[in-house]
Amino acid sequence: MRVWPGEAYPLGATYDGIGTNFAVFSETGSQVELCVFDDDGNEERVNLPERTGSVWHGYAPDVGTGTRYGYRVQGPYEPSQGQRFNPNKLLLDPYAKAIEGEVQWNEAVFNYHFDDPEARNDLDSAPYVPRSVVVNPFFDWSNDQLLRHPLSDTVIYEVHVKGATARHPGIEPELRGTYGGIAHPAFVEHLTKLGVTAVELMPVHHFIHDSHLVDQGLRNYWGYNSIGYLAPHNGYAERGQRGEQVQDFKQMVKALHAANLEVILDVVYNHTAEGNHMGPMLSMKGLDNQAYYRLVPDDPKYYMDYTGTGNTLNMRNPHALQLVMDSLRYWVSEMHVDGFRFDLASTLARGLHEVDRLSAFFDLIQQDPVIGQVKLIAEPWDVGEGGYQVGNFPAQWAEWNGKYRDTVRDHWVGTDHRIGEFAYRLTGSSDLYESDGRSPHASINFITAHDGFTVRDLVSYNEKHNEANGEGNNDGESHNRSWNGGVEGPTDDPGVLENRARRQRSLLTTLLLSQGVPMLLGGDEMGRTQQGNNNAYCQDNEISWFDWENSDEALLQFTSSVIAFRRAHKAFRRRGFFQGRPIHGVGITDLAWFTPAGTEYDEEQWNDVHAKSLAVFLNGTDLEIGPRGESVEDDSFLLLINAYSEPIGFTIPPEVWGKAWTTVLDTAAGIVDEGGIATTKPGETVQVESRSIAVLRRDAAEE
Repeated sequence: MRVWPGEAYPLGATYDGIGTNFAVFSETGSQVELCVFDDDGNEERVNLPERTGSVWHGYAPDVGTGTRYGYRVQGPYEPSQGQRFNPNKLLLDPYAKAIEGEVQWNEAVFNYHFDDPEARNDLDSAPYVPRSVVVNPFFDWSNDQLLRHPLSDTVIYEVHVKGATARHPGIEPELRGTYGGIAHPAFVEHLTKLGVTAVELMPVHHFIHDSHLVDQGLRNYWGYNSIGYLAPHNGYAERGQRGEQVQDFKQMVKALHAANLEVILDVVYNHTAEGNHMGPMLSMKGLDNQAYYRLVPDDPKYYMDYTGTGNTLNMRNPHALQLVMDSLRYWVSEMHVDGFRFDLASTLARGLHEVDRLSAFFDLIQQDPVIGQVKLIAEPWDVGEGGYQVGNFPAQWAEWNGKYRDTVRDHWVGTDHRIGEFAYRLTGSSDLYESDGRSPHASINFITAHDGFTVRDLVSYNEKHNEANGEGNNDGESHNRSWNGGVEGPTDDPGVLENRARRQRSLLTTLLLSQGVPMLLGGDEMGRTQQGNNNAYCQDNEISWFDWENSDEALLQFTSSVIAFRRAHKAFRRRGFFQGRPIHGVGITDLAWFTPAGTEYDEEQWNDVHAKSLAVFLNGTDLEIGPRGESVEDDSFLLLINAYSEPIGFTIPPEVWGKAWTTVLDTAAGIVDEGGIATTKPGETVQVESRSIAVLRRDAAEE
């Protein structure tokens, strides 16, 4: 194999139509070998001939697409000093755009011997680890481009690539559970009929299945164990692993864009699959351990762990930071994704220890002309001290609003909390986001997500049932706060089933009609169950997969109708916060709150921790000024919310708020009807069933 000096940029393996340029970072390594494998697994090694700064590089004119490769790096082996070089370990390229194979859990994969952790392990790991792959960068995107839907109009659908289609009867067996399954017309039609605008894919960066899970016959189903930040996970490819997974992913994005659906990636830049000092050596640990990972300052044999997974990426190092930025830019520019949700994002902001909202990472995002223009969503916490940072991310970021989830759940289950807290969450969480100039769409509202119960299980189980995880049911959130009144799991009791159905409809309606950006957990719209498992991270089976044959079609239709109702009315997706003051001299405010008696809430009542019912007036008159200066108007609405276990009569407020009201949505009956269900006058009473919501529209003809 001939290798010429080549170029130090770009990093990774770059095919130019004739040959491939290889460039890899290692600041403290003394030599880097490029290892190329043929179809029989035979390995050819050659030293990269040039070093520019800390980047080793070379150009191989005879190496084309589909070629499998890796690196071996020589350098000091001094774990007590944070140095772990070992040329007997084949390493993945951190910039690999495709990866072939899985880790085979052999002692050779580790840098120490199991019977003597202090002794260096010189067993060759090559037979047991994946290979990086040179990819073909060319793809016919035609006229595809980023969709750039406004966040205020966005409805996010969080979904797992495999789980969504693994059991779909309308998709060919060979495409189920793949990128092609997500792109299949049968699944795309489900999404478009539902009415969501963006698909948020759980991790698709190449990830590893942990050894302790594999030993138990389990898998790292969720995928929060990345090892290739530029490589789409090969387990979701339908046509092969020699670069075909890149083409498959691009085709999926193209198909979703053609259906006007954005693609958001759940990305895990806070840690890697290499774990702590007892973890495997797969890539960065052997390339430059000190540069890529946060080590304990006074004992660099060990790793700082803000993630609960063993290690933390060293965002203080410019080369580790460059890897993350180059990865993000690649997924936008080359893979056409529309945004990112950052797992444990507080970890990325850490400087020396504390979470710093002005860290280098956020500065770079702010200035980047590519990344700064897409959707950026933070999971605003990690497991370290001071890691809970809801409301504290920079202005261009949106956040998973954990306070929304907790408050809405508390309200509907009957747990004591200030009714004023629920009011904040329903109207966009101005207490969290308004002071620094953000808007309601900074709040990504969710009630359920991949981590926890589904909506159906939330209303069907009092306790978690994670026995299949092999941890004695000790993992996951400890309890479910008694949601279902004592009858757990599957049942044929009509009364129990109707109670659960009503609660599901009320939860989903709350989510979809709150100000902010709703995120729907994939499958909640069709009553998906995980059989009470609220931590299904390792369940790559029917516990996690969508059960299309037993879809709750009535719930699906209702959810689709509520999403359409939201889309039809700007009043439920305002771009600015309510001000609580009269609009242009009309005499009534843009927002008002009423007790069931029809009187406005006073200050003392806002602090009531037992109140579970309220009426909300949303004024659609002169709603806001549009982006081109136009006046945006909508109907006005009255939401009657009853979270008590008994029906409540709501008195319609005085005539100044509206002369006639028409009920257009009722979660007790499961009806959404813009034509109207019933009409009510001021002073009259509307009966709202237990655990339900009624939405009334002001009758414009009577004004």
